[in-house]
Amino acid sequence: MTTELPEYYFRVRENGAMVFRIDTENRQRRIEMDQIAVANVKNGDIKPHGGRELSEADMAAIQKWMEARRAQLEERNIDDILRTVDHLNLTTQWAQSKATDDQLDTVTDSLLLAMHDLRTVLVRKKADRIMKNTPQK
Repeated sequence: MTTELPEYYFRVRENGAMVFRIDTENRQRRIEMDQIAVANVKNGDIKPHGGRELSEADMAAIQKWMEARRAQLEERNIDDILRTVDHLNLTTQWAQSKATDDQLDTVTDSLLLAMHDLRTVLVRKKADRIMKNTPQK
């Protein structure tokens, strides 16, 4: 564990983070966190907190964090989808080898509708991509 604290702390919230500047240079050598801004990852807004003016260094650090956070969220999103594929395979195996008739009656309609909806969207999106990449005559 490092003894040096970062200059900024980002308290993650649903659409971004509250941004704090870390200060240990005080008489009691306590860690003080001074909120300087709110950052919105979805729309890119950075709003100074409490009438502050953010320095270029503040803005650069916040923008760097926002870029890293967007990349992290995108990776998580893809991972969630790949986990869903695994779960669908496990569900198929369960339905084929372990499920009782009553269990299948409970889940079949919901699963079929969800899979039909997903298939419809995926086929339409794939067709759109193919059409976009096919030269028009």
